[in-house]
Amino acid sequence: MTSYAEIYQHSLNDPEAFWGTVAKELHWYKPWDKVLDESVKPSPRWFKGGMFNTCYNALDRHIEAGHGDRLALIYDSPVTEQKRTFSYSELRDTVARLAGVIASHGVGKGDRVIIYMPMIPEAAIAMLACARIGAIHSVVFGGFAANELATRIDDSQPKMVLSASCGIEPSRLVAYKPLLDEAIEIARHKPANCIIKQRPQLTAELQDGRDYDWDQALAEAEPVDCVPVEATDPLYILYTSGTTGQPKGVVRDNGGHAAALLWSMKSIYNVEAGDVYWAASDVGWVVGHSYIVYGPLLAGCTTVLYEGKPVGTPDPGAFWRVISEYGVKVLFTAPTAFRAIKKEDPQGAYMSKYDISCMDTLFLAGERCDPDTLHWAETMLQKPVIDHWWQTETGWAIAANPMGVEPLPVKAGSPTVSMVGYDVQVLDDQGSEKAAGEMGDIVIKQPLPPSCLPTLWNNEQRFVESYLSAYPGYYLTGDAGYKDEDGYLWIMSRTDDVINVAGHRLSTGQMEEVLAGHADVAECAVIGVSDALKGQLPLGLVVLKSGVERSAEELSVELVKRVRELIGPVAAFKHLAIVKRLPKTRSGKILRGTMVKIADGDEWKMPATIDDPAILDEISSSLQSLGYAR
Repeated sequence: MTSYAEIYQHSLNDPEAFWGTVAKELHWYKPWDKVLDESVKPSPRWFKGGMFNTCYNALDRHIEAGHGDRLALIYDSPVTEQKRTFSYSELRDTVARLAGVIASHGVGKGDRVIIYMPMIPEAAIAMLACARIGAIHSVVFGGFAANELATRIDDSQPKMVLSASCGIEPSRLVAYKPLLDEAIEIARHKPANCIIKQRPQLTAELQDGRDYDWDQALAEAEPVDCVPVEATDPLYILYTSGTTGQPKGVVRDNGGHAAALLWSMKSIYNVEAGDVYWAASDVGWVVGHSYIVYGPLLAGCTTVLYEGKPVGTPDPGAFWRVISEYGVKVLFTAPTAFRAIKKEDPQGAYMSKYDISCMDTLFLAGERCDPDTLHWAETMLQKPVIDHWWQTETGWAIAANPMGVEPLPVKAGSPTVSMVGYDVQVLDDQGSEKAAGEMGDIVIKQPLPPSCLPTLWNNEQRFVESYLSAYPGYYLTGDAGYKDEDGYLWIMSRTDDVINVAGHRLSTGQMEEVLAGHADVAECAVIGVSDALKGQLPLGLVVLKSGVERSAEELSVELVKRVRELIGPVAAFKHLAIVKRLPKTRSGKILRGTMVKIADGDEWKMPATIDDPAILDEISSSLQSLGYAR
């Protein structure tokens, strides 16, 4: 089979043969009894009966094949002006010692450990050390509010917390330890021990009997070997925000997760053992789990862990420096990062200072990539720019361009086609499949491929209600969009971002695309606000590129006219505010839902993931100037 279409069809027609072949590349203590067990409800399970260890496959397997000297991890921190590297042997030895520390406190197979850390090598080491002994890790984004950390402590009930004294932002230090202390005080469940990595920028006070110094504990530790676990045992829990405010604990298994990530590294990203791969994300998010830590190491690559920003550490050339310095072959980041670079350096002056000829491809994900940003990146880089679509729940791409199998033509605005194992369909409210080009709910037919969540931690009922009950036999992605006549997917918006204007279902994503195409617009968001006459109306918030000196009135007229011309009067797009910045999560997602609540005068809560809470006051003022947020 040479064409991607043939390989994809094989994965749907005979998933057992397809994934069984992929999994044979990994090390198994005991082979599986069954590749796919569809008798398990509510979700089928992969590699049932197989005994496996993810840490062994990510580290020891390569060392035993003679590659211990190969570079495994590069740490680059412009905020501390520090750089460190670890070979596979060095990383394995450090991980084995930390695993010894964790085990010495009575943590073992199936016990939970919360990791609350900044972007330092110890965060990745902590994850791998838990995997080594079969403990289930749950990474909570460093600097998360105490209350949010407490809800995750109560839900996962960890025996231990691994943390650091502080995180470092370009303009401030974030003291983690007081947040951790407060979270443990609020939580009903009390972890027995905390291991704290002291950073020289800010040391933390340790509590006698509960807290231990990371470096001291590591120096005294005995290394431990990998513990075999069931392929279906959880590797980690990762919390994603739920609509009720109660986070959902996405469970990831060991065997299926490793098989899917291994396939993706070569087939989607086109990287192989020894290549340098950089996911510019954070270990607190799913991208950090899959493509800073596990994916690259399972594939024998060198992974980059970067503690900095795309701009401001120190300038918009930060990414180009890292790529040039380490010979990065593939960069994976969020469109937000590129919009920030485009805003500060629209002509690419900083890029021209660096030799980035080593780079093959840029991959974008985390939110929909508007065509304007994609085209700008293509023009500047003169390399393929690939948008792909996936979720915390799946752990890897649902739709992408399989660059390592057969690069397909890029269509700006589409994440290309369904990846192996994903039978993606577009359905109407009655569960019938929509014709090409018609928008509907995007769903995935069961069984989901390996790595996708089999359940939510301790909450199977919520798992069924959230994902499986809307369309029996299908997983509900929560996204709306369509398939075109070539089978390309177009993800237009979250289902709750489809607005209903006088009975017309309209995509706010489509309107954002039109606004972003204006030469003066750096980024934008369109939200649906309540309207007594039409039910909902679209309202645009626009950030301009640096150096644009035009009146808001003049620009507003142009932008409203643009939407009218390119989408039509049916969009009823008349309300627009020019703002300095948009409210976002730390991973770069725009907080559209919160802005809708503010605009409609509904009760709202400060999102735990917000990057800078002050932005919401600025947005409220802008909305009030338009007659909203009363």
